[in-house]
Amino acid sequence: MNRITLNEKEARETRARISRLSEALHSERAMEPVVAGLPPEVVSQVSRMMKAERARLTQAVEAYEEAKDTQRPTALKELVNRDLGLMLIVARIANGFSQKDLAWRLGVKEQQVQRWEAERYAPISLKNYHRVAALLGVRPWADMPDQPELRGLDKVIDGVSKAEIKKILKHGRENGWFAEDFTEAELRRYIAENRIDFGSPGLLRTGLNVVDHAEDVLLHAWRARVTARARDAFAGVEDVHEPLELKWMPELVRLSNDPRGPLRAVEVLAHRGIVLIVEPQIPGLKIDGAAFIVDGRPVIGMTVRTDTVDNFWFTLMHELAHVTLHFSTGLAVGFYDQTDQETSVDEQEEEANRFASNLLIPEERWRRSTARIAKSAAVIERFANELGIHPAIVFGRMRKERGDWSLFANKIGRNTVRKLFVGEAQKGKTDAPILPGPQG
Repeated sequence: MNRITLNEKEARETRARISRLSEALHSERAMEPVVAGLPPEVVSQVSRMMKAERARLTQAVEAYEEAKDTQRPTALKELVNRDLGLMLIVARIANGFSQKDLAWRLGVKEQQVQRWEAERYAPISLKNYHRVAALLGVRPWADMPDQPELRGLDKVIDGVSKAEIKKILKHGRENGWFAEDFTEAELRRYIAENRIDFGSPGLLRTGLNVVDHAEDVLLHAWRARVTARARDAFAGVEDVHEPLELKWMPELVRLSNDPRGPLRAVEVLAHRGIVLIVEPQIPGLKIDGAAFIVDGRPVIGMTVRTDTVDNFWFTLMHELAHVTLHFSTGLAVGFYDQTDQETSVDEQEEEANRFASNLLIPEERWRRSTARIAKSAAVIERFANELGIHPAIVFGRMRKERGDWSLFANKIGRNTVRKLFVGEAQKGKTDAPILPGPQG
């Protein structure tokens, strides 16, 4: 769902979604299909998310209606936040033009304007952008902060060292990203195009530290690779993600008991319109998981940097929390996470941690269980069986809560996850480059 409403079709869809949210929030019967089977703590988080989403959507549709009725898009402009494509759409509304009116003035078909606006003017040429901006009285470059993506491909990553490029090339060739003859120039262009398409990953969450990694070329390259694989995967994902259908999540958690559960998780998520890509990190990056949007679809990327069963499932549920709770409040920019033993001070990361913990082991069950203080592995394994999850998840939680990483070190499923995905990757390798070369 868009964070801003800019035409009648979107307004109708937004009003319908507000109505559905209100019905679910005010009726247990309507809420039941949304959260059936979820732990109470997770239901509480989902309810708060739904209230916030309803308020955001109400603000969006009210801002659109104000702009359309009064041609004074004050509230709508505040939601644009210097997005160059949205500026043109708001200006059209402020001028009192329909899409048909604008097309007539530009001498193009109405369908052309509809396509431009559907993609927020992303595919438009710079020449045509200036043409539309001039007609609508927009000065997009005035008072804009310096943005590398507006300086041309050669300037976007001009600070990247030759050593970093060589490191990425070496890693890419070893992991089947592209063929041996893929050049440094092609790689630089590919990373630059990805940054222009998706912007800069702003924050890498590392426990107590929230670090700006906007210029981290290793992160840009890894995201570019995940994005390329996600787009290939879209061909097999027909389902559209519906954030308000969550009752399938307990089924996903129970897959942890299956030796091939991580691979089956890819299939379950695909049926819910979410693409999961497992892609090893580039040495030095230190990233565990990510969640972001590609072409309007949610994508979860994982590195399996820490190859244990407990880490895989916690990281997956953490990123799924971002998709569920933060779909409209951060997923477009993306979340890039590094697992740490510390507690994050970032509010959205804390929310994702609570969501993941409770989805795997409901807090109420955990507090009442003798497994929480048990010294016997058998007691802990019985508790895991009662929950229907892999015992490694319970052992992992105990190790973290007690701060003793030597405890039950042989019970967390070491070196069992990565080989599943390496085996799958070997099946699909070809001699052709996976990363596309420069576009004409």
